[in-house]
Amino acid sequence: MAINIQETLVGLRSEFTAQIVETESLQELENLRVSYLGRNGKLTLLIKEIGDLPPEMKKKLGILINETKSTLHGLMAAKKNELLKKDDWFDYSMPGKEAERGHLHLITKAINEITQIFNQIGFVRMRYPEVEWDWFAFTALNFPQNHPARDDWETFFLEEKSHSKYGKMLLSPHTSSGQVREMKRTKPPIRMLNIAKNYRRELDASHVVMLHQFEGLVIDKGVNITHLKGTLDYFVKQFYGPKIKTRLRPHNFKFTEPSFEVDVTCMICGGKGCKVCKEGWLEQAGAGMVHPNVLKSGGIDPKVYSGFAFGWGVERAYMMKPGLKLPDIRLIYQTDLRILKQL
Repeated sequence: MAINIQETLVGLRSEFTAQIVETESLQELENLRVSYLGRNGKLTLLIKEIGDLPPEMKKKLGILINETKSTLHGLMAAKKNELLKKDDWFDYSMPGKEAERGHLHLITKAINEITQIFNQIGFVRMRYPEVEWDWFAFTALNFPQNHPARDDWETFFLEEKSHSKYGKMLLSPHTSSGQVREMKRTKPPIRMLNIAKNYRRELDASHVVMLHQFEGLVIDKGVNITHLKGTLDYFVKQFYGPKIKTRLRPHNFKFTEPSFEVDVTCMICGGKGCKVCKEGWLEQAGAGMVHPNVLKSGGIDPKVYSGFAFGWGVERAYMMKPGLKLPDIRLIYQTDLRILKQL
């Protein structure tokens, strides 16, 4: 019986060696392990047969069985490494995966488009500080000391030491502070476009705490409201389309006189009137003739020169862009790529 077991062990080793050479996957290798070394495997069942043999024969066959098991495990480990390397094979001559291409953010696109439109009629792009002094943001623009805009609930004031002339430091609430800075930088004729970030304590579907504005300023001899209206009409038709019109509605701004709210034809209903616009017009900007006191703050004689200015929110302007249909301005600043890829 011992001789039969010994012959069977030799046969199992040869049989296993032949089968493992033909194995082509890790799953096949696992199936082979179970069939020989599993609970009911061929080698396991053979080991159970030596229980009735004399002690001397058990010892001799035990050594042979352990050698056979060690050989089988070694063959399996070598085959497993071979199969793993085969699965990890890589052709280094193959072209790599092309990196996903991004695109400019929606606001960057808007700023580039707005800049190009105004460049065509002689406006020069300027940049002025986002961290500003009270004097440039309010006093020089004819705001009284008790104006609500100077309240802590409207403007972000910084905890810095006040300037002896310019007052408190703040985050610029509008691009209009660039008007006086431009007047001090150069002399008429002036045709400036200032695009910058502004900061206000507002957050809802049509307002964000950090927003972008573009400010237009024109100062020269003989400038009047017709020049303002013509400039606005030109921009709107270039930006929104040839069928869009503007309307100036009287308003009250401290730094312009007279002052206007700028309405444009509703792009949703085409000016017929809908639940968004009510009467066919959408409020988009503020504008007016530069107040004489502002001209004086900039060192320009209001008896010789006149000018107009307008301020427009970049985000709000783009919300009304035909085909975009943004229901909430806050979507522009989402970090969700599923949204950003659509803008």
